[in-house]
Amino acid sequence: MMFNILASIIDGILTGAVYGLAAMGLTLVWGVMRIVNLAHGTLIGVGMFALLFLGPALGGWNYLTIPLVAALGLLAGIALYWVAIHRVAEQPALMSLLATFAVNMILIGLGTAVLGTAVFSLEMPRSGLTWRNYTFPGTHIVAAGIAVAVTALLYVFLYRTRLGKAVRAVSGNRDAAALCGIPTTTVLALVVGLGAALAATSGALIATMLPFTILSGDQYLLKSFVVTVLGGLGNPAGALAGGLALGLLEGITTPFMPVSWVPVVEFVLFVAVLIAFPRGLFSFRRG
Repeated sequence: MMFNILASIIDGILTGAVYGLAAMGLTLVWGVMRIVNLAHGTLIGVGMFALLFLGPALGGWNYLTIPLVAALGLLAGIALYWVAIHRVAEQPALMSLLATFAVNMILIGLGTAVLGTAVFSLEMPRSGLTWRNYTFPGTHIVAAGIAVAVTALLYVFLYRTRLGKAVRAVSGNRDAAALCGIPTTTVLALVVGLGAALAATSGALIATMLPFTILSGDQYLLKSFVVTVLGGLGNPAGALAGGLALGLLEGITTPFMPVSWVPVVEFVLFVAVLIAFPRGLFSFRRG
């Protein structure tokens, strides 16, 4: 029994790394723009279906297709900025919420009209790492590794590149950044694009692990909110830690209760953290 619980915890942590990646785009946009992108879940779904259609077209090399999925997500995010966010970015927060929610509903409506709500899945290798009587799926291991690698690349981009420093400058003080000659509008469009690229990448990784429908993105949007609160709003590194924490929670609770009860536990934790740690469990004050 103890071994099964331990195995469930490890598998939960592997999945949690992907949850963290999914939330990273959401918290990045919030950290720079103070906007909650309610189309984020649909962008996760876009990543799922982009891999579904592009993978076979490129010879079935699903993992090698993920960078292309990320690039498409980047372009979709930039388009989202110019279509729905640019003109309301300086307005009250409700305006951006409604704008991104409207885009979300349009995309879901179009997707449902074209694809219905059928369940899709990818053909992936069934190999994995066996430990005693438990096999950790190879797809979970690879997805967790890619999620950690993408997190590292995001850190390098934000802290080691000129453009990343511009993003942090705009996040700290948009007006001062503009006075220093930084093209703030271009940077904001890039930030939304990066958030969408992270969402699409996480969706592609989820598609390698689990079946999905056109509505699956909203499920992971809700998980992204929980992860964002755990990790701290505007803290991409904290998002990964929050995702691992959520995966750990799922790994611990799954052996002891029906799967349908797990979201209840997650949102109880969501409320508890909001009350006790409004800055997040893994958030640190800037010096």
